[in-house]
Amino acid sequence: MIYRARHVTTYAYAEPVALSHHLAHLTPRERPSQSVLAADISVTPTPATWNIRTDHFGNTVVQFAVQHFHSKLVVDATCEVSLTAAKPPDPDCGPAWEAVRDRAASETGEVLEVAEFLADSGPVQRDPGIAAYASPSFEPGVPIVRCLLALQARINRDFVFDTRATTVATPLREVLEQRRGVCQDFAHLMIAALRSLGVPARYVSGYLRTKPPPGRPRLVGADASHAWVSAWTGAAWLDLDPTNNCIPSLDHITLAWGRDYDDVAPLKGVALGGGAHTLKVGVDVLPADEEAMALAQASATAPAAAAQAPSSSSLR
Repeated sequence: MIYRARHVTTYAYAEPVALSHHLAHLTPRERPSQSVLAADISVTPTPATWNIRTDHFGNTVVQFAVQHFHSKLVVDATCEVSLTAAKPPDPDCGPAWEAVRDRAASETGEVLEVAEFLADSGPVQRDPGIAAYASPSFEPGVPIVRCLLALQARINRDFVFDTRATTVATPLREVLEQRRGVCQDFAHLMIAALRSLGVPARYVSGYLRTKPPPGRPRLVGADASHAWVSAWTGAAWLDLDPTNNCIPSLDHITLAWGRDYDDVAPLKGVALGGGAHTLKVGVDVLPADEEAMALAQASATAPAAAAQAPSSSSLR
């Protein structure tokens, strides 16, 4: 399956911004099940500095700075990826979850790479209350994959998706108490639960191809940045999406991973000036053949207009 995705972020400032520095995690990762065919980031107005690097976790990071007055900033990221479905794991194969916990706690070089995904980090703090919530899914001697699937299903069943219930600053204990939140909250909660039990877990940022109800057209802009979890099973990492109670496959595009949202926020930065501002984010994910059809239909119905290309800096 080949997808084309577009992620547009627009900041509009009440007063001119004299200087701004930004960091973007908007370039998809190469994975065994995901090949990056193309990636591009354009910024308006044109940045004065532009740097591309690979971070500690292997993600592509773009750093840029706009060093002249501006009242609007637009970051337009596009990509094309090819996804292949991986064979789903057998819940009854693999080690018991306690064996994974004990192995992760060892100090052998073989597992040093997972150690940082056991510790507290930013918004994800190990907590006895969260551990108590997760414990019924981790009975003695049960294979790790079955435990992970059980916890994912419980979070999906017990928590309500509510975009108004939380902010990026809402503590996980509050999310646990009110049983409401968004994909970021559910991913952080599951990661905290796993780390509290000694199982390494990391945060994955990406896109989810949403499907409209039968008979209804897909809404442009309905797709959004998504978050899920990757848990260590003793020999490999297994992705899990507690928001949708599924193992990510052909509907999930991976951008980046880290310890938590703060490590891989799609776009963050600082600005000098600006005053109050508004933020608008739109994400569209379409199979390549559907995008071609949509463009053809738009060309047939839209009036002719002269194209005006904005000044930009790009990553290709």
